[in-house]
Amino acid sequence: MEETKKSEDKKSCANCGAEMKFKPGSHQIKCEYCGYEAFIEQTKSSFEELELEHYLKVVGQNAHTETIDLLNCKNCGANQHVEENYKSLNCVYCGEPLIREDIEREGWILPGAVLPFQLDRNKALGIFKNWVKGIWFAPNNLKRASIDAEGLHGLYVPYWTFDSNLHASYQGERGDYYYETQRVRTKNGTQTKQVRKTRWSRASGNVNGFVDDILINASQKKRRDLPSKIAFWNVKELVPFNSNYLSGFVTEKYTVSLKEGHHQSFQEAKKIAHQWIRRDIGGDTQRIHQADIKLTDETFKHILLPVYISSYRYNGKEYQFYINGQTGTLSGTRPYSFWKIFFLILFIIVIAVIITIFAQ
Repeated sequence: MEETKKSEDKKSCANCGAEMKFKPGSHQIKCEYCGYEAFIEQTKSSFEELELEHYLKVVGQNAHTETIDLLNCKNCGANQHVEENYKSLNCVYCGEPLIREDIEREGWILPGAVLPFQLDRNKALGIFKNWVKGIWFAPNNLKRASIDAEGLHGLYVPYWTFDSNLHASYQGERGDYYYETQRVRTKNGTQTKQVRKTRWSRASGNVNGFVDDILINASQKKRRDLPSKIAFWNVKELVPFNSNYLSGFVTEKYTVSLKEGHHQSFQEAKKIAHQWIRRDIGGDTQRIHQADIKLTDETFKHILLPVYISSYRYNGKEYQFYINGQTGTLSGTRPYSFWKIFFLILFIIVIAVIITIFAQ
């Protein structure tokens, strides 16, 4: 069993002793007090792929783990690591207050890689502001919230990623379209039309290939998931895990187990296998009657991906805004101002009445 490690050591500034934080878009940490910067040394030239079958057998023995301080949100269930000097003690997902005294130390599977933030908070806030400016009938409170940097949190979201060799033997049918000319009666008389039909023939064979980086969201919260619109990252830019990249950000611990994540990844691999089989069968359409799918040489990584989150409450309802920390893509739900819509309709009615009066 590996010795449990501690990755929560502060990164102190060599110049003034203050805590240093990761500088998005770089491989450096920076002191916010004196401006001193230091490069993040890469202890590994590449990140490690862990053998899945072996690891599932020893996962209960804390192999490849370290400890982390966690605060659990009792409202939405998110497990969050909050830096000691982090100003906000509210859940980044739902805004529920978090109590620092409730911190628990838990083991987690050591991340194999991290995708560092490419956008700093100011750039993310600018994206949020521009989005708010472009929406109609937004409440004034929302526009004021868009300039509140404290309401925008940078979060590393946990994912499992799985690789494997895929082998599948199949039996099915290939469908080729052909057309027959038929005569039909209409109110204008007898006409001819082309009717599409399918000629089916048996098909069987084998497909093989390497399945790379099946991403499984390892964060399972009670009421919210990341919008699909922002959940696209270039994982080719992953770097070997170094806790310096986490400095100044919130890190969420996975709540989907490795075993469950593996089960979900097989379902995704099954979809990929069916795509390969349909392409192998060919024709215009295909039927798959049976597919024997096997995965071998399976490996996995625990990785962390960057997201900015802001939540906003209006008339008792909560709204979420998400920004991809790598690409800047934004997705959010928005409230509508009843009074702005009401006065616009009233204004249109008044104008219509005035036009009617002058037209008489």
